[in-house]
Amino acid sequence: MGKVALVIGATGLVGSHLVKQLTKATHITKVVTLTRRPVNYHSDKVINHVIDFENLSQYSSLFKADILFSCLGTTKRTAGSVDAQRKVDFDYQLHVAQLAAQMEVEHYLLVSSSGANANSNSAYLKMKGELEDAVKALSFKRISIIQPSLLLGKRTNDFRFAEKLGSVLLPLLCVIPGLKKYRPITGQQVAIKLSQFSMQSGHGVEYFTLDALFD
Repeated sequence: MGKVALVIGATGLVGSHLVKQLTKATHITKVVTLTRRPVNYHSDKVINHVIDFENLSQYSSLFKADILFSCLGTTKRTAGSVDAQRKVDFDYQLHVAQLAAQMEVEHYLLVSSSGANANSNSAYLKMKGELEDAVKALSFKRISIIQPSLLLGKRTNDFRFAEKLGSVLLPLLCVIPGLKKYRPITGQQVAIKLSQFSMQSGHGVEYFTLDALFD
């Protein structure tokens, strides 16, 4: 029997590619996307709901699914401050995960970051690590945490200079022994792996780092 997939961050670099992958996936019968603005999809398989992330509890009924893909994220530059970025990267994502757990979603897949650590001195890696720790305490039967390095690909209305620079320099640096594991990966590659991971059997908490994403 096919599964219902729920996607947040569906308009982002990974999420937009993921929705396309899921429309072609034979194990998925319906894809529900929760976005801040309406999105039109060229597939009857996809249902879009526009929601207010400040009032997520009002939409709890939309969280009834088999699989949740959490691809939501922003940058300090786009958000305007670290606190505003944390609201998206931590608060919204955790609230979504809590609602999904309450609705008995079985499999939760989180796009996190390489180097995520709740004790990191980096505000970004710290919030990513704190989110990982928080969702692991929830009642999902299976949690898959994906930790890509620099994500490459065309973003809609969101030019990121640091990522553009990294996309040029990192591939050159990663030929050095020991640095290969930090090589960049495209949003499409991550999306393909997310779809594949959701098709495989598993239980408990599992991590997928760059080596697994490139296999």
